[in-house]
Amino acid sequence: MATVLKRMILLLAFLGLNLTGYPQHFKVLAFYTAREDAAHLSFVQEAHRYFAALSQELGFRYDSTSNWDRLSADGIRDYQVLIFLDTRPEAMAQRKAFEAYMEQGGGFLGFHFSAFALTPSKYPQNWDWYHNQLLGSGEYKGNTWRPTAAVLRVENPQHPATRNLPETFTSAPNEWYSWQNDLRKNPAIQVLLSIDSSSFPVGTGPKPHEIWHRGDYPVVWTHRHYRMLYVNMGHNDMDYEHQPAREVSFTFQNQLQNQLIRDGLMWLGKQAGN
Repeated sequence: MATVLKRMILLLAFLGLNLTGYPQHFKVLAFYTAREDAAHLSFVQEAHRYFAALSQELGFRYDSTSNWDRLSADGIRDYQVLIFLDTRPEAMAQRKAFEAYMEQGGGFLGFHFSAFALTPSKYPQNWDWYHNQLLGSGEYKGNTWRPTAAVLRVENPQHPATRNLPETFTSAPNEWYSWQNDLRKNPAIQVLLSIDSSSFPVGTGPKPHEIWHRGDYPVVWTHRHYRMLYVNMGHNDMDYEHQPAREVSFTFQNQLQNQLIRDGLMWLGKQAGN
């Protein structure tokens, strides 16, 4: 019976009838690198499966590419939402194309490592518009380890990305980041979720600075002047002690967290370009 119902929904979506309450017929393009960290590779592979299935359910188109040269005016013109799954563009032409896309009302969903910048490192903070203006976070400051779940608090229950969430919920395990800039002091940034104080301590170490005992840690936010959403989730827990490394946890097996991502993407798809 469930299979028959699913086929009927897909058929109606194909015919242009919307039974989901979500906007349809927008296009999403996800960029990724997925070459180094096994946890990031695991997340990217899982994300492809999740968004491909979600696109069939809700009637949008999901494409993905590891060719960052597609981040050009011609390459992204027909897409209403861009996703950075694990990294950011490095070439100047790619960055300029993304800036223009966002300034013209495009939608953006960034995960976890896509906001990372640390000078000196392979990913230095050499793109002020992206790290300081769009994201508002500035450089990476630190992280928890190992990846652990956290109780997250919804700070704006009226936002379309969070309106179907309870006041607090427990996330999937994740490596949580902290940032150089205080997002609370930026009037353009709207924090949607943060780590609730009941979570502490967060992380297990072994290094003391990898365990957070107190503090304010926003993990999901948006920018009031752009169609964007950054979510700090996107690092699966891995068993690195045995090779090849295998997944211990998965990001998209948490239904409440999925609700956030689902509603956030649908909000971006509806609003981008308006």
